[in-house]
This record gives sequence, structure tokens and C-alpha cells, in this order.
Amino acid sequence: MASGILTGIRGCIFDYGGTLDTGGNHWGRVIWHSYERQGVPVGEELFREAYVYAERELGRNPIIQPDYTFRTTLSVKLRIEMEYIGRHIAGFDLSRWHGAVLADLYAGVQEETARSREVLGHLAGRLPLALVSNFYGNISTVLGEFGLAGLFAGVVESAVVGVRKPDPRIFTLGVEALGMKPAEVAVVGDSYSKDIAPAKAAGCRTVWMRGEGWATDAPEGAPEADFTINSLSQLL
Repeated sequence: MASGILTGIRGCIFDYGGTLDTGGNHWGRVIWHSYERQGVPVGEELFREAYVYAERELGRNPIIQPDYTFRTTLSVKLRIEMEYIGRHIAGFDLSRWHGAVLADLYAGVQEETARSREVLGHLAGRLPLALVSNFYGNISTVLGEFGLAGLFAGVVESAVVGVRKPDPRIFTLGVEALGMKPAEVAVVGDSYSKDIAPAKAAGCRTVWMRGEGWATDAPEGAPEADFTINSLSQLL
């Protein structure tokens, strides 16, 4: 285990998507690998276009409702992706592939989130935790779905507060939710550009949970995260 990561830290802020539910791997890569496992007949370039399109659609339009579970949210996202693919590949059978990919992905999320819940449970017994996430307004439902709701002293969700990563102000709100100073708080996230860089700008200590990224996430010459891990268990 890594040592000293939380030395002198009074509170911890966690990202959600890509950190607690995929083990540090970017959701685009996670979905693509599911497409590969299920044999979905689409190339990676078109998939990437579809993924970005779906993310933008969900960001622009209030499609996701506050009572949507993560499974429902994922189902909607996959449907938007596959509808986009269907507009570019003649004969693409959405009904054949949607359910298979959804079941595959959700099973993986359940397993990964259970591992995260165990680590967070240990940490919550030692120091207050907060969640700071770019999400769709239903993060409370999702936390309840995976048994995470009681672990966080504060939850800051972009759709609720009107501030999105990479704006450092969203991490300032997380620090304020903990009632601490930025230097007393460690931020744990999978995205260098959306978690690490803005959290450093907000004055927090940073822990980069580095898995398989969408692209090379840390720009050349960027300040390094204070710590880099590949598993939440290293925080213990």
C-alpha cells in the first residue's frame, strides 16, 4: 500500500463517474470494451463520435430525471449512442445490442462499486468525505442504489449547483461542504483535466486515480498530482 497519502488531511473529496464506478477507467473506454466483448459491429472511430454525441445530448437536455437509477441512466445513454450509430450504419440492430451491452456494463459497475463502498466505509470511519460530481441531477438516487448514500457528509452535483468541472469553484463548494480549508482536503479523481488540475487550482491536495483514459489526460508540462494511485485501496 502507498503510505502518507492522507497524512495531515482532515477530509476527502471524491469524484463519482470513472472513479468510484469503473476503478479509474474512463467511461468511454469502459463502454467501448463492452462493445468489443459483445461483438457490436461498429468501429472505434464511429463509437467515439457516438459517445461524445450522447454526452452532449445529455448535457444539453434534461433527459435524465432525478429518480432515474444508474441503470436507467446508462440505458438512456446507450440508446442515444446506438441511435447515432444506426444513422451511420445501415441495418444496425439497436434492439439486439442495447440489452447485451447494458447488462454487461451494469454487472461490472455493481462489482466495482461494491469494492469502492468497502474502501469508503473504512475511510468514513476516519475522516469526513464529500462527493463532487458532474452529474445529471440524480446522484442521490444513484448513491442509494449502490449503498453509498450514508458515506458522504456533503454532495455537490453540477446539475444542482450550476457549476461544472473543470471550474475550480465546484471543488471550493466541496471544501465548504466539509467546513475545512482547501489545504486540509484531498481530492481523488480519475480525470486530470476535470479533477486534478481544477482541484489544485482550488488549493487542495490531489490524488490521481489513473486508469485507462479516453486520451492522454495530463498535458505535457502540467503540474503533477500530489499522488497517483491505481486502486482506491491504496488510500488506506
